[in-house]
Amino acid sequence: MGDMMVARPVLEGAATVGDAAFGAFVRSGAVLEMKAFSGVTGDAGGYAMPREIDAVIDATLKAASPIRSVANVVKVGSAGYRKLVTTNGTPSGWAAETGGRAETGTPTLVEIAPPMGELFANPSATQAMLDDANFDVEEWLAGEIAAEFAKAEGAAFVNGNGINRPKGFLQQPTAATGDAARPFGTLQHILSGAAGEFGSNPQERLIDLVQSLRAPYRQGAVFVMNASTLARIRKFKTSDGAFVWQPSLAAGQPATLLGYPVIEAEDMPDIAANTLAVAFGNFKAGYLIAERNETAILRDPYTNKPFVSFYATKRIGGCVSNSEAIKVMKFAVS
Repeated sequence: MGDMMVARPVLEGAATVGDAAFGAFVRSGAVLEMKAFSGVTGDAGGYAMPREIDAVIDATLKAASPIRSVANVVKVGSAGYRKLVTTNGTPSGWAAETGGRAETGTPTLVEIAPPMGELFANPSATQAMLDDANFDVEEWLAGEIAAEFAKAEGAAFVNGNGINRPKGFLQQPTAATGDAARPFGTLQHILSGAAGEFGSNPQERLIDLVQSLRAPYRQGAVFVMNASTLARIRKFKTSDGAFVWQPSLAAGQPATLLGYPVIEAEDMPDIAANTLAVAFGNFKAGYLIAERNETAILRDPYTNKPFVSFYATKRIGGCVSNSEAIKVMKFAVS
């Protein structure tokens, strides 16, 4: 070669500011424009023309149950979280000014331990995919994981069986008896009056559901149901023709039913025989969500080369903490 210098492109890390051509070549294989080629026909250069995709990938939206937004969420340091609930208060008595004071009863406590489980996901991508893709693969995967975790935890808060996952409020036993006679941990159900259907005067059944919740709990109470049930209820009218449903009059404000906000949760069951398709309650007082920390994502390029794995975990638990604060409607006669 002698003294002749061979021109070599510098590495991307040593490129000067504005020297983007070589960086684009290393990343995507783009080449300099050549006037003799044409993109009109394939064999004359069309095959070499780079294809461009939209850098933002559209996705079908997952219906995440919004129970988290109305429940009591606490951060915990371990899975051994416990909460105490007093069930009957402190008894009191009356006495004259100089009368004797007898000993009163002792409050009764119940221990609540939300069952916890670990959500995980472990998708992989090749290093070449991460290097060459026309969009941020890592950010996209993180967003996909977060959306899927939201969907999974939302379903568990409603219907989870409590085995290595939260226990949903619809998995609690129910009874028709009132708060004074019903054992702690059992929800009260209000009958719809017909098997798998609303009975006569359905708006009156909804009023019974609301009034079954005692006044202290009604401050902050909400309805919870899915879209199908909501479509039925939105058509209910009073005897004078007025709708019992009141749409929102301002952006960001929920629609109301009998004066209470309505939370649309797709994990609630459809109206059918013996289902609990409508819930009404104060979930801040009635449902407890305990989470260890936020979603953690570990980038692992070593275990399965040439794949890069994204191992995501989230430890979370949940259960009914106060069975007097949530009521459900059972679509049955008895």
